[in-house]
Amino acid sequence: MKSIEFWFDFGSNYSYLSVMRVVRNGIDVVWRPFLLGPIFQSFGWNNSPFVLQKEKGEYTWRDMARQCAKYGIPWRMPTEFPRLGVLPLRIMLVAEGQPWAGEFARRVMLRNFHLDQEIQSKDAMTSILVDLGLPAAEIIAAATSDATKARLREQTETAKTRKIFGAPTFFARGEMFWGNDRLDDALLFASEPKNVTRIARVDQ
Repeated sequence: MKSIEFWFDFGSNYSYLSVMRVVRNGIDVVWRPFLLGPIFQSFGWNNSPFVLQKEKGEYTWRDMARQCAKYGIPWRMPTEFPRLGVLPLRIMLVAEGQPWAGEFARRVMLRNFHLDQEIQSKDAMTSILVDLGLPAAEIIAAATSDATKARLREQTETAKTRKIFGAPTFFARGEMFWGNDRLDDALLFASEPKNVTRIARVDQ
């Protein structure tokens, strides 16, 4: 299995599904955190389309309940959406190439979309990092440095140049796949680009 690039935002509900699936199944992932907000702003939107379009929002929350039931993923509709999660995105940049990156991402997503708790404070992130046996103060100091802040802005600009318009987005062998429902296709294309029409279920 070749690796896939996984572009995500911790405030994205469909990214939640994909994070939980790739971590659970040990998929080889290159994590690419970025900010969805500036992407939406470039389209003239001041919020998530699930908020701006009532009908789409109503459908999305029902769809999330169905999808989480399908994959056996815990779910609670967040009382705040989209929830700010800039700090954990910066921590994911610090975690680049580290074995704890995936589990950290999983725990942040569970905090947002299962426990319905904030994910932006240093206290919340310290709790997760300490539970993982990591040097929380050192990691948070690196995540809040000017250099890491600049990296997240640069990564978001890179998302724009690569024509990413939503999350989750995956790249396999240079080909873009958008949405949790395209994760299986991205994985298949990563391993067998000539047979992309065959669907490989990662949850079986």
